[in-house]
Amino acid sequence: MKLYVCVALLFFGFTCAYAFEPIPITVSSTTDKIIFDGKWSFEYEWKQTSLNSYSYDDGTTIILRSTHQGKFIYIFLDPITDRYLDRMNDHAIICFDTKDNKSIKADLNDYCFMTSLEAKNGFSYQGGYTSTHTGFFNKIPNPDGFVGISTVSDANDRYTPIPHPSYEFRIPANLIGRENVYGFYFSVYDGHSKNTYTYPQNLELDSYIGISSPDQWGEIYSPDKSLPEFGFPTISLVLTMVLTLFFTVILRRNSLMQIRR
Repeated sequence: MKLYVCVALLFFGFTCAYAFEPIPITVSSTTDKIIFDGKWSFEYEWKQTSLNSYSYDDGTTIILRSTHQGKFIYIFLDPITDRYLDRMNDHAIICFDTKDNKSIKADLNDYCFMTSLEAKNGFSYQGGYTSTHTGFFNKIPNPDGFVGISTVSDANDRYTPIPHPSYEFRIPANLIGRENVYGFYFSVYDGHSKNTYTYPQNLELDSYIGISSPDQWGEIYSPDKSLPEFGFPTISLVLTMVLTLFFTVILRRNSLMQIRR
């Protein structure tokens, strides 16, 4: 009986420590309309995107909108209950574990992106660094096409007209790869309360830049498996290879038939 209780407690503790709700991310046909100014700029800007809402014990609510199209993944974080505007102190971080291998130490497959309130440029980080002070992440040059920007919301915000920080990201898919599932993490820092709010919730931060270890991250996935999109050149190449193989088989079969005759 004691053995069963111990096993049950061990299983319960494991599932509680690593419980998270995976985030679905779907393709959108309207991302070319997004204005990257750090806020929800007009009524339908982020409407055709996946919606996830996170509520925390102190009453904080954070809205996550996510989508992908073409060469980019798009993320919008909206901490709608933050009424204090701590410019260049409030900030948000999003991270992708491109292999979803849940490593204890950040490796070369892990990427994070950060921007601060009223910052016009974000920062990019890659794992595999030797310093524990930075959680094994190192700052890297921003990739082409990357956007990380934040500003104060206005009356166009879909959830509240009260001004609050908001954060927009555009991540090049070529950097993090085109996968159906990524490990995923975000943190939003409130400079007034000095609290950090994370997905998955209530994680311990392993570095001064506010990132937990990848083995604690959740997941973001493409339910329709549309994220590994194939462009026209790729499709053309595949079709050419298939047709070449098909005609090669036909020709060889005809040659063998003629030889047998």
